[in-house]
Amino acid sequence: MNMFLLSLVIILYLIITGILGFIGFKSTKNSTDYLLAGRKMHPLIMALSYGATFISTSAIIGFGGAAAVYGMGIIWLTFLNIFAGIFLAFVLFGRKTRKMGHNLDAHTFPELLGKRYDSRFLQTAGGSLIFLAMPLYAGSVIIGGVQFVSQTLKINYEVALLFFVAVVALYVVMGGMRGVMYTDAFQGTLMFLGMVFLLGYTYYILGGPAKAHQSLTDMAPIAKEVFGANGHQGWTAMPKAFSPYWWQLVSTIVLGVGIGVLAQPQLTVRFMTVRSGHELNRAVLVGGIFIAAMTGVAFTVGALSNVFFMENGGQIALIAGGKKTDSIIPLFIDKALPGWFIAFFFVTLLAAAMSTLSSQFHSMGTAIGRDVIEQGLKIKPKNAVAVNRIAMGTGILLSTVIAYALPKFYAGGTAIIATGTAIFFGLCAASFLPAYVGALYLKRASREAAVACFMTGVGVTLFWLFFVHAKESAPLGLCKALFGKPTLFPSLANVDPIVVSLPLSTLVYSVTNLFTAPVRAEVVEKAFRGTKNA
Repeated sequence: MNMFLLSLVIILYLIITGILGFIGFKSTKNSTDYLLAGRKMHPLIMALSYGATFISTSAIIGFGGAAAVYGMGIIWLTFLNIFAGIFLAFVLFGRKTRKMGHNLDAHTFPELLGKRYDSRFLQTAGGSLIFLAMPLYAGSVIIGGVQFVSQTLKINYEVALLFFVAVVALYVVMGGMRGVMYTDAFQGTLMFLGMVFLLGYTYYILGGPAKAHQSLTDMAPIAKEVFGANGHQGWTAMPKAFSPYWWQLVSTIVLGVGIGVLAQPQLTVRFMTVRSGHELNRAVLVGGIFIAAMTGVAFTVGALSNVFFMENGGQIALIAGGKKTDSIIPLFIDKALPGWFIAFFFVTLLAAAMSTLSSQFHSMGTAIGRDVIEQGLKIKPKNAVAVNRIAMGTGILLSTVIAYALPKFYAGGTAIIATGTAIFFGLCAASFLPAYVGALYLKRASREAAVACFMTGVGVTLFWLFFVHAKESAPLGLCKALFGKPTLFPSLANVDPIVVSLPLSTLVYSVTNLFTAPVRAEVVEKAFRGTKNA
C-alpha cells in the first residue's frame, strides 16, 4: 500500500477534524452549548450526527464480520435499525423528547428521566449506569477501529490503540457537543461515500450482484458442513429455528441491538439539540438513507466476503480471518480492494469510530459531571464544563482499558465487538425503555414505577450475563465457582438477556404504576406543556 498516500489522506482528515473541533470549542460558551449545542443545531447536521453516532466500527467491522458467519439473515437488523432506530425514534420519541427536555430544562438523558419522574435517585443511578456500562460499548468500538489500523499499518495492537484513542480524545474533550456534531456530520459524509464505493466494488470483483448472490447461495453445503451443528443452513438462509445460531442471530444481534437503540443515551440527547419538532421530521429521510446505506452495505459485504475468500484461497471468511470474526472485514479490505481505496477506507473507518466514540465519551463525561456530581450530589462546581471534561477523560481511560483487555477475555472467541455492543444496547433497553416510553406518553406515570423498572432491568440483565448466557457466564467463571457448571440453565444458554429482562422490566413498570401515586401535578403539567404540538 502507498504509505505516502495514506499519510496524506490521514493528515488532511485530521486537519479538517481539528478545525471543526476548534470551531466547536470557540462557540462553546456555557453548559447548554457544551451539553446540547445551544439547542440550535441544523436538522441536516443533527441527522448526520445521529447516523454517524449510531453507526460505528462496531457495525462495519463487528457486525459486518458477524454477517460473514451468520449470513444475510442479519439484514433484519438493518430493517429494525431503520424502522425503530430512525422512524419510531424520530417520529414517536424525538418530538416529545425535544419538547419535554426543553420544558424541564434537561441537558442529558438521565436528567430528562430524573426531572420527569421527580427523582434525583433515577438521574444519579442512570448516570452512574451509563458511566460504568458504556465503556464496554466504547471499548468494542475502539477494538473495531484499532483492528483495522493495526491490520492496515502492520503495527502492534497496543501502539494502534494509543494512537487511536489519543486522536479522538483531543477533539471531543475540547469541543463539547458542538465540536462532536460538526465533526460527526463531516465523518458521516465520508462514511456514506466510502460504504457506497465498497458495495459497488465488491459486486464488481464478484461478477455483479446476481452472480455474487448466487455464488453465496451455492455455498450452502459448505456452511452446513462447517456450522451445521449450530443450525446454519447457508449464508442466504436463516439458521434453523431455535438452534444456537438462530438464538444468537435473532435474540442477541437483531433484537438486542435493533430494540436497544431506542434507549441509547448518546442518541436520544440529540433530539434536544434542534430548534423545533418540525426540523426532526426533516431529518428522518436523511437518517433513514444513511442507516440503510451503512448497515446494509456492511452486512451484505460481510456475507459476500465468503465468496471472495473461497474463490481466492479456497477458504470461508471465518477461516481466512483466523477464526476471529472481527478480523474478517479488515482482511477483506486489505486483500480485495485497490490500494488507493484502502487509504480512503482507512479514513472512513477512522471516521466511523471517532463519530461514535466522541458521543460515547461525551455521554460518559456528562453522566458523571452533570447527572451525578451537579444534580445527584448537588455539588455546584465553579467551572461545570471543566468538570465534565475531567469526567470524560476518566471515561476515555476506562474504555481504553476495556479495549485492551476484552480481546484477552474472549481469547479464541469470535464476535467480540458485536457481543460488547449487544450487551450495552440490551442493558439500556431493559433499564430505561419502559420508563422512557411512560415518561413521554403517560401523565399518570409514577416515580416508584420508573425506579422499579430500572432496578429490574439492571438486576435481571446482570443475573443473566453472570449465570445463564454461556458466552459471558462461562468466561466470567462465577457460575462455575458457585454452582459447578458454566450456566444454570443449559437450555437457555444461547438466549440473550434482553429476551427476559425487557419483558420483565416492562411488566414491573406497568404493575407498579397501577398501585402507586403519579408524579406531582405541577411536574406533570410542566413536562407536558405544549408537547401535543411539539
